[in-house]
Amino acid sequence: MDDNIFSALKNLHLGNPAVNSENEKDQDEVSEAPQDPRVGVNDENSDRGNWARKTDYLLSMIGYAVGLGNVWRFPYLAYKNGGGAFLIPYIIMLTFAGLPLFFLECSFGQFASLGPVSLWKSVPILQGVGITMVLVSAIVSIYYNCIIGYSIYYLFASFQNPLPWTDCYDWSNEKCSKQNKDLCKKPVAGGSFEVVNATWLEEHNEICAQENIIPSASLQSPSEQYWDIVALRRSSGLDETGEVVWHLALCLLLAWTIVGVAMFKGIKSSGKVVYFTATFPYAVLLILLIRGVTLDGARQGIEYYIGTQSDISKLHDAEVWKDAATQIFFSLSTAWGGLMALSSYNKFHNNCYWDAIIVCTTNCATSIFAGFAIFSILGHIAYVSNKPVSDVAQSGFGLAFIAYPEALSQLPVSPLWAVLFFFMLITLGLDSMFAFIETIKTTLQDEFPQLRSKGIHVTIALCATCFLLGLPCVTRAGIYWVNFIDHFCAGWAILIAAVLELIGISYIYGGNRFIKDIEMMIGKKQRPFWWFWKACWFVFSPGLLLAVLIWSLVTFTSPSYGTVQYPIWGVVMGWCMIAFILVWIPIVAVVKIVKADGNLCQVSSLTCLNFGDVCFLVYFSDGLCSHTKEKKNLCLMFLLEIFLNVFKLRISTSYIIISLFVFYTSMWTML
Repeated sequence: MDDNIFSALKNLHLGNPAVNSENEKDQDEVSEAPQDPRVGVNDENSDRGNWARKTDYLLSMIGYAVGLGNVWRFPYLAYKNGGGAFLIPYIIMLTFAGLPLFFLECSFGQFASLGPVSLWKSVPILQGVGITMVLVSAIVSIYYNCIIGYSIYYLFASFQNPLPWTDCYDWSNEKCSKQNKDLCKKPVAGGSFEVVNATWLEEHNEICAQENIIPSASLQSPSEQYWDIVALRRSSGLDETGEVVWHLALCLLLAWTIVGVAMFKGIKSSGKVVYFTATFPYAVLLILLIRGVTLDGARQGIEYYIGTQSDISKLHDAEVWKDAATQIFFSLSTAWGGLMALSSYNKFHNNCYWDAIIVCTTNCATSIFAGFAIFSILGHIAYVSNKPVSDVAQSGFGLAFIAYPEALSQLPVSPLWAVLFFFMLITLGLDSMFAFIETIKTTLQDEFPQLRSKGIHVTIALCATCFLLGLPCVTRAGIYWVNFIDHFCAGWAILIAAVLELIGISYIYGGNRFIKDIEMMIGKKQRPFWWFWKACWFVFSPGLLLAVLIWSLVTFTSPSYGTVQYPIWGVVMGWCMIAFILVWIPIVAVVKIVKADGNLCQVSSLTCLNFGDVCFLVYFSDGLCSHTKEKKNLCLMFLLEIFLNVFKLRISTSYIIISLFVFYTSMWTML
């Protein structure tokens, strides 16, 4: 758009007294708010502060992006979806969906220097998207720290030799067995039974009656029973809540205490903690990999993961592409609000472009690297137990707390390897928790600037509140609640928020304007540099995310934990949770329209500056509103330039807006 026309449109917007009074009110609130005493003397932003060092920010972002999913989900997905062949859709989805959205969020947060709610004042009608992001981060933080609590419990349990899940001890029941063989209930005196295995029957030359055989399918390994009976004290289902499991509650309290202490001074303190928590997992993964590849059967496990057992034909399956898109999207933590919150503390001229490249590349490389460490040891356990790798490969809780601990228990000096593994899980989770809490805290302090001087009190209040809300997740039915929240909360709501985010910035705020904002921070770039990013922001990224969203809804199945199905009321509650998270998007949009002065067209005029190139839709509605001749002539000039841009085949938002304009005016003429 011509600079003169843009300036004129900007003056039309800024000339509105309602907008001016609101801006002045916001500035007065910020100036009157007490300054945060932890803002450094060299900080560029005197109101909110900045990262002390660039390394603090990069490690915080890497720690946030690299989480538990990189270790316990990606390796299994790669194995399940064709091994090495899975890397093809994975890298494609990173290129066209993950990286563009990551770069967009980092740039948006850094330019605005505001949290994920306040920065949406640039597109007021979509400010509810920011609220949705913060709500998801808040709810996820409640159950995510419970997983860290599980890891803390296992860490303490690992300081025993032998490990408590090595064998079927007195806490186990008759279904516990280290061998994959049928058992027999042998009658003994008094009318009771004694469980014996096939080896005992052979040695004593006895035969087990058919009705006394316990099939191996119903048997459980010691690690599985330890997880269910000792650690979780798991009930029969969501209906049976049971009492609080106090050893887990104390571990959860310790987890929240660690988070609170690390976040005591906000980014100034967490930025120092991540030097350990973000780097320690790599040291442990390297140690586990070196130990794993020296074990018998390691090569077999790696072959199944990403070697000769790779199946290129899997690429014809749409489910493989959906898994790749879902993994890259959630692994990078986009649309959660955390990227915007962390980036908002950058200095204005920080090169957010290279930050996005570095973090995304590190995240994906970590996922692939972790797979070698995981599957080398799973290959060993398959070799020792004489099973195929497919029988021992699991993901999620099954990998972290059943399969991998069982594998570690069979290694020499097993307590050492268990301590390292669970300490790694704790550090992986803590980095993500720091970002979750910082997202909520930043949002509150941006919306209520008077809280900036009370950051310590805000942190304590957040951690205490989340601990109390997380207590249902450490009852006997706690694992069902953790799985339930993960299934519903961290799925469709995030995908919808991401699609609206791309639409809001690319089509409403204006993709060309957003690029100019980025160039103000990182310097002018040649036009071809932006062709790829504009194609992704306008077409590829929202298209891929919409496809994943629709596919997920079409293939929806009721959640379950293992063989336990969730009751109907639980599924209904899950959809109510999603509705609660998403309902703020239309509510805020309606509130913004109602609170603005004038009719619908005047409200649209009020937000013309924020809506960028869309403003001419309002000004060209003859008969719908009364506009001055000056405004109409101005927009005629604007429309003429749009057609000239199209004629020159210039890539612009205008192409898509013209089709909307034709449809809009045609419908109005018919009415």
